[in-house]
Amino acid sequence: MAPRTASEAQPRTPTRRDVDVGTVKAIVQRHSSDRGGLIAVLEEVQADCGYLPEDALRAVADQTGRSLVDVYGIATFYRFFSLKPRGKHLICACLGTACHVRGSPRVVEELEQQLGIRAGGTTPDGEFTLETVNCLGACALGPVVVIDGVYFSKVKRTGIRALLEEARLGLSRNAEGQGDLAFPVEVSCPRCNHGLMDGAVPIDGRASIRVRASVGPRQSRLWLSSLYGSRRFVADQDLPADQALNLFCPHCHGLLAGTGDCPDCRAPMARLIVQGGGIARLCSRLSCRGAAMELA
Repeated sequence: MAPRTASEAQPRTPTRRDVDVGTVKAIVQRHSSDRGGLIAVLEEVQADCGYLPEDALRAVADQTGRSLVDVYGIATFYRFFSLKPRGKHLICACLGTACHVRGSPRVVEELEQQLGIRAGGTTPDGEFTLETVNCLGACALGPVVVIDGVYFSKVKRTGIRALLEEARLGLSRNAEGQGDLAFPVEVSCPRCNHGLMDGAVPIDGRASIRVRASVGPRQSRLWLSSLYGSRRFVADQDLPADQALNLFCPHCHGLLAGTGDCPDCRAPMARLIVQGGGIARLCSRLSCRGAAMELA
């Protein structure tokens, strides 16, 4: 059966969770010792509320002692953050040059037609939000569309209806199209913004991501694959792959802490900034399948 368009669905305003000042205060306290912790605070507040409403930004400003202008500036600088409610399913289509010449504008037009909204909008039933970006880092595989964190390469206009139906039913990381996608991600430290790429130690034929790792008193230099979906790594001494590691920036020595735990093994997630926009996360337990790079 063909999926219903937004005009055929029963109207429902996208839901949001009310801002709890006590929750915001607890989030701020958890990141009080982090350099550049404001990004981590906003990321966790957004995970709790679903987006960043005005009262959440004011609460963060009050609890951190930062001006509302500073908080708003961070919230609007990174595309990962949203100042308005998003739908249950987030669709992100690339309109970068490589994807553009391969037909991404027609893909976006089809998405808009199928959903009954323009890019940047949310369907009245609260099911889908459609956004566009200038680059997703997979230029050789365009047009690229990301739905709920699952990457689809070489998307054609004729396949949009099936993708939307899959999203309604629930996508997995093994969704068709995602398994063939392998592209490098360039990242930097979310604390000092210094690049973490190391071309001197290639993994999977690409520059690796260099960090420092520790478990108890043991410390090591660690290089991670920069290929999306790869879990390969190299270390200068043995590390327990079955234990959660503390991952640090080799430049500012700040902890690369994310928000929340790994959905697979409940170990802490590490967080990196994708150059060009976005956030990359990975599980701190190297044996976990969540240790593969995941983009948000």
